[in-house]
Amino acid sequence: MYLLALRSRHAQWIALGVILTGYWLAFAMYPLPGPDFDWHKAGVPQDWAFNLKGFAAHWNKNVNLAWGFDVWFLNLFPHMRTFTGNAEGYATLNFIPTLGTMILGLLAGGILKDHHAQQHRLCWLFISGVSCIAVGSCLHFLGIVPIVKRIWTPSWVLFSGGWCLLILMMFDLIIGFWGKQAWAMFLIIPGMNSIIGYVMAYITQQLDRLFSIGDQAPEVMYIRLMFGTAIILAEWIALWWLYRRKIFVRI
Repeated sequence: MYLLALRSRHAQWIALGVILTGYWLAFAMYPLPGPDFDWHKAGVPQDWAFNLKGFAAHWNKNVNLAWGFDVWFLNLFPHMRTFTGNAEGYATLNFIPTLGTMILGLLAGGILKDHHAQQHRLCWLFISGVSCIAVGSCLHFLGIVPIVKRIWTPSWVLFSGGWCLLILMMFDLIIGFWGKQAWAMFLIIPGMNSIIGYVMAYITQQLDRLFSIGDQAPEVMYIRLMFGTAIILAEWIALWWLYRRKIFVRI
């Protein structure tokens, strides 16, 4: 990614297209489960309501290329039991299409750094964002590649990236063009220490899993909502304390 950052914007767009097209083709060529396939080992029933039909079935949970790779690759390492699939559908190969998301960020960052007029930046972010959303949606509804976040499908890269570009355009319009900056301080503080923020969020997530209550009754859900809000507020205060003392963790 560092080497790609030194290339032209045209080369970055080409890299994005190659990554997404290649990843799509690899999934499309992976064989669908046959009539004798043991669905139990994939942890997904054959009649699962969320199983896609037709060509889109190449991206079904735990019967796709990324799942096949993990069943081979992860079982090369010592395990207490044989790995048969991730219960939530995540896969090791997610890092490949995630590069596409990074490239979209690289493109957007390059536009913000260029000495173009504000109107040019806003137009680029708007057109690119709408185009990505449109292409990602078309790929999904035409059945070419579904929008699936957990395996980071190419259509998800474009759809989610497009919305991020539009949100960035909105911030650039309000902060950069209109000069309204004071309201954004509550976002700047966690943004300046995002690594610590991620670590704190991960720790609280694990604690929540450890002490969570299985009951989904409304009163329990309200308690969990209030508890989660209090945790976010406490994390923000901790990040604010670091910000005031100019303590930033960066790579």
